[in-house]
Amino acid sequence: MATLEFFYDFVSPYSYLASTRVEAEVARVGGAVRFRPFLLGGVFNATGNKAPIENPAKALHLATDLTRWARRLGVPFAWPSRFPILTVLPLRAAFAAEKRGQLVPYTHAMFRAFWVEGRDLADAAVVAEVATRAGLDGAALVAEAPSHKDALKAQTQEAVDRGAFGAPTFFVGREMFIGNDRLDFAIEALADAGRS
Repeated sequence: MATLEFFYDFVSPYSYLASTRVEAEVARVGGAVRFRPFLLGGVFNATGNKAPIENPAKALHLATDLTRWARRLGVPFAWPSRFPILTVLPLRAAFAAEKRGQLVPYTHAMFRAFWVEGRDLADAAVVAEVATRAGLDGAALVAEAPSHKDALKAQTQEAVDRGAFGAPTFFVGREMFIGNDRLDFAIEALADAGRS
């Protein structure tokens, strides 16, 4: 079965939008999706890229574009009162969730908490509470998070080594697609890979 790799960071609004449909789109073409958290700040540092919010012209347009996308996809979206935030803690905890086979529900819970409810994911108590509310052992995930420092670093570096410079980044084999608006191309490549 052909696999689409989905690299994302909770601080990325376009990763949130992609997360709301990636599983359904992949299932539609008979593929599999692998969720792969990475540190977008690390990607930017390694590649010299900058967040759209750091470019004044892009920053002015960002909220409008995201609102349009959310409306098109029929998903809730609200700009968080605190942005950007450091997502190192929830990203490291994601590896703890993955170890337990709970990465996907954990990921959806964190994206919803930040991009719908405006919760501060830099706060350990918030991360634990959001994960617990999603049916996971939030306290255990947060407690284990520091031990996954190297795993997050390695996964981020892997994405950079493969050409990533932003989020979300999708890979189908060696083919790379960057941005929520490129997901359709990634799905086409996945469908082609599944037929070969």
